Amino acid sequence: MVHSIVGAIVAAVLLAIVWRIQRLKHSVADRVPGARWQRTDEVIEDPVTKQMVRVWVDPADGSRHYVPERFPSRRPD
Repeated sequence: MVHSIVGAIVAAVLLAIVWRIQRLKHSVADRVPGARWQRTDEVIEDPVTKQMVRVWVDPADGSRHYVPERFPSRRPD
């Protein structure tokens, strides 16, 4: 019984660490729009940082990227 509880706690901690690393990777990678990304009209509040972010889409694979609004658009609106 104790081993299963310890195992569950270890698994939960490892999942939390992996989730946090992935979150940090995305927040660092998405700070500047990629050259081929397309700007959308969607602006949302990041629930973790409470910062306003704009959604950019990579047309090559459809992936969405969240870029802080402090960066201007690469092309005129």
